Amino acid sequence: MKVAFSLSAVLLTLGSSTAFSPSVRTTRTTSSLSASVEQATASASTSKDSHDAPLLIRAARGEQVERTPVWMMRQAGRHIAEYRELCKTYPTFRERSEIPHVAVEVSLQPWRNYQTDGCILFSDILTPLPGMGCEFVIDEKKGPVMASTIDSWDKLDTIHALDPTKSTPFVAETLQLLRQEVGPETAVLGFVGCPYTLATYLVEGKSSKEYLEIKKMALNEPELLHAILQKLADNIGDYALYQIESGAQLIQIFDSWAGHLSPRDYDAFAAPYQKQVLDKIKAAHPEIPTVVYIKHSGALIERMAATGVDVVSLDWTVDMADGRNRVEAGRKAACLSGRGGVQGNLDPAVLLGNHDMIKERTEEILKKAGNTGHVMNLGHGIEACTPEENAKCFIETVRNYRHDA
Repeated sequence: MKVAFSLSAVLLTLGSSTAFSPSVRTTRTTSSLSASVEQATASASTSKDSHDAPLLIRAARGEQVERTPVWMMRQAGRHIAEYRELCKTYPTFRERSEIPHVAVEVSLQPWRNYQTDGCILFSDILTPLPGMGCEFVIDEKKGPVMASTIDSWDKLDTIHALDPTKSTPFVAETLQLLRQEVGPETAVLGFVGCPYTLATYLVEGKSSKEYLEIKKMALNEPELLHAILQKLADNIGDYALYQIESGAQLIQIFDSWAGHLSPRDYDAFAAPYQKQVLDKIKAAHPEIPTVVYIKHSGALIERMAATGVDVVSLDWTVDMADGRNRVEAGRKAACLSGRGGVQGNLDPAVLLGNHDMIKERTEEILKKAGNTGHVMNLGHGIEACTPEENAKCFIETVRNYRHDA
């Protein structure tokens, strides 16, 4: 722990806000880290079926584990005082996520503070879009805003093939540094946005409450939407592989806004493209566990499981016991073997309650989930107003819990 902290502190001291330049920031350490991350990846591959893999990875594979692992979606960020202080030096999200030593420091803060079993890359689902020709800015209050929309066939060619080595080398450097920092017991987690959710930003131009523009395209010009989704699926699959080859030990795919779709439209515009990304990952790296998350996905759980994903991340609106049964049923209906894993699913609002309530609600979920194939998490990202001591209480409750023999 002390060694990791000192390395990240040195890295943070070396940087400044003027380092926000892709052509400069990645050349310093990427080559020197390549050999070490390749060695670590090779070691993980050769021992992928052994007890040496991180606890979280073994649980995501459905193996018997000594305790349930835990991390939190959006665990790095505004609820942590250190992060808010860092924002004074690096005021934009893209600085914080695209300058490697800053992204490493932010990624490590919850791991150091709470001892989470997973350390997730601090980034954004939109990060690969500029490398496809789709520029955006992140307004600190309004969220992502696209430079232009993709709303016609004439604009489709705006989306071009992604070369992550050229457009997102900072992602590789951050993952490589994280693998060095956290050591073998903690899983380094990568993530990508799914084609449908990314398409909502390209078509709507920004965040939306109703997603009417993309729904209108789905109804009136479905071929155009499918063409957009296909381009995104090809690129996002490659981006996921790039993260794995840079050190990510698990990939979570976020189709956050697919929960706004009817089951019929989910089957047409979301699930097939999720599956393309998942299939590309498994074809190249069958040892890498995959997780899918969709907000407000209660109506879609069986369909999510049928994509072949290893773990379905349940939101807080679903009872854990029911969710486990529905994941198993969805896999069976799709002729997939195994029960399938689950992640989640404490309501993030519970972390605003007292410690007794946090402990009671957390242990209820742990008991219902059982002792295999479960990664404890929240049902959505942690709220910015969450007290740090409450987040720590949640993590410690999970780490201290033991299932009955």
